[in-house]
Amino acid sequence: MIVGILKEIKSEENRVSMTPSGVEVMIANGHTLLVEKNAGVGSGFSDAMYIEAGASIIDTPAAVFEASDMVMHVKEPQPSEYALVKKDQIVFTYMHFAADESLTRDFLKTHAVAIAYETIEDKKGGLPLLTPMSEVAGRMSIQEAAKYLERVHGGRGILLGGVTGVPPATVVIIGGGIVGTNAAQMACGLGAKVYLLDMNLNRLRYLSEVMPKNCFPIMSSPATVRKLIQEADVVVGAVLIHGTRAPKLITRSMLGSMKPGAVIVDVAIDQGGCFETSKPTTHGDPIFEVDGIIHYCVANMPGAVPITSTIALTNATLPYAVEIANKGWKQACRENQGITWGLNMAQGHITYKGVADAFGLDYTDPDTLIQA
Repeated sequence: MIVGILKEIKSEENRVSMTPSGVEVMIANGHTLLVEKNAGVGSGFSDAMYIEAGASIIDTPAAVFEASDMVMHVKEPQPSEYALVKKDQIVFTYMHFAADESLTRDFLKTHAVAIAYETIEDKKGGLPLLTPMSEVAGRMSIQEAAKYLERVHGGRGILLGGVTGVPPATVVIIGGGIVGTNAAQMACGLGAKVYLLDMNLNRLRYLSEVMPKNCFPIMSSPATVRKLIQEADVVVGAVLIHGTRAPKLITRSMLGSMKPGAVIVDVAIDQGGCFETSKPTTHGDPIFEVDGIIHYCVANMPGAVPITSTIALTNATLPYAVEIANKGWKQACRENQGITWGLNMAQGHITYKGVADAFGLDYTDPDTLIQA
């Protein structure tokens, strides 16, 4: 198979979908790798490194799309790329269709095969290709919150961990999954008082056993959220529902009960955000204020640390990329149910129910296409 590695064009996105070492593995499996010129520069990988690994460097994205059977990205295709996508071409990347109706409708018209990193599942029901970026985003959420608590950025002007004789900041994290757990570990490590909310009692029991003593895992409910955000200096939205829009857990009216200068970090913004007042921001213009509350809603947080993120992403995606390239998408889906879960669109059909339901569009059982 001819596989194209595209340069990211989303604002301030410095990651690349495959490292040179990943390219070497793909080539060892008999595939041809085309890498767009300068695709890896932001992550510290030069064109020469890809050439040494056996790839060919291609000058333009149009030429990569035209020559490739499968293309790989990090972020979802941008509007300028829609016309470049070919019928039946495999596009393997983070899609997040359920958060963007325009992308969903426009990509559907391409009749391409969209396999989304974020909905591929492993045998335990985990999300192996979302996990490494969730780890990065969770840890970054506290790093960024600590910065924007500073008065010079409009925050409350307090130190996350406090000092001797001065109490630490209170951090409320909504969601005890990968993002939330990593955020809690970072916040606890800095000395904050951390409330970690989740609705799964077994998960809370586990978190109670493994988290440090300044972390308090609590059963989430609307009443609990309303109460705790009044105490919070930082609120992290870390809620994920597989392949669908995130629920709105904090309304605008609730902001009035929060401390002026508090910071909210919406890690769920890729899936529409879990705060009513959230809107996507960029690394160049990361925050905005609503009713005195600082909002950080950067939609590609791991793009700020691309060396770490790219290596972690390739570690996770490479086995799946090899399997899809070796077998073709239909056979890969037949033999690996996890890849079937990753199939969001194929041949003009939506094959992931959460995406179809988000916009009231028709859903097609993927097995009807896979077995054809």
